[in-house]
Amino acid sequence: MKAVVDPYRHSVRPEDLDLAASLLAASKRPAALTGAGMSAESGLATFRGTHSSLWSRWEPEELATPRAYREDKELVWGWYMWRMGAVARAQPNAGHKALAVMSRRWPYFAIVTQNVDNLHERAGSTRITHLHGGLFEHRCFACARPHPEFVVPADAADGPQLRLAPPRCLHCGGYIRPGVVWFGEQMPEEPWNQATAWLRECDLLLVIGTSAMVQPAASLVGFARQHGAKVVLVNPEDTGHSSLADVHLKAGAAEALPLLLDRLDRS
Repeated sequence: MKAVVDPYRHSVRPEDLDLAASLLAASKRPAALTGAGMSAESGLATFRGTHSSLWSRWEPEELATPRAYREDKELVWGWYMWRMGAVARAQPNAGHKALAVMSRRWPYFAIVTQNVDNLHERAGSTRITHLHGGLFEHRCFACARPHPEFVVPADAADGPQLRLAPPRCLHCGGYIRPGVVWFGEQMPEEPWNQATAWLRECDLLLVIGTSAMVQPAASLVGFARQHGAKVVLVNPEDTGHSSLADVHLKAGAAEALPLLLDRLDRS
């Protein structure tokens, strides 16, 4: 599959693109660590850094903690319903699709994501672990049973539906919550163990659209590096991972990853 790009008009330095393509060509077990910037080019707001970020109107403690849900379920559920609707309407961007191409070329290609959306899956990638849970994996706040019966209404993305009552659990009558990891909650062991297993074995790590501010996910770049992986950073800005990178492609995922595939195909 050839990426549809103009190789003469882009913001990535040619020498950086050449180096990244050579590292990817030599790789046997590449992997990717993705953050909110990966989905920003699909129209989804990031958590930090812009006036349109998800935290620009509220502090995280107001919406994304167990305490907040206990104190004001209708506010929290209404806000998450808006997020669910926005994700449901969004489409995978060229960066998501480029990673799906890589997953078909390298049988062991794996994606470790901090994102709670399902855009990697919808783009066609399969070996994925979600460190921070899934926005659509609803479960009971009281008994923790999964609640797959709930369907997001079609108009949920029209705007934050403030003071919207959450549905009740069919088993115990408790309130349903989104299946994300909230601030103050422990990361589930299974996705973390899967992530460390994959990154211990990878020989090249693409670090895409992550701010390096959220732990313990940010520590995975150093972890992979310690186990011998080369690091290709894909981000328009410098981050806390810049010092660990062998090469930095200073562009968003939707631009840099198709260019990387194109350069690989032409090498």
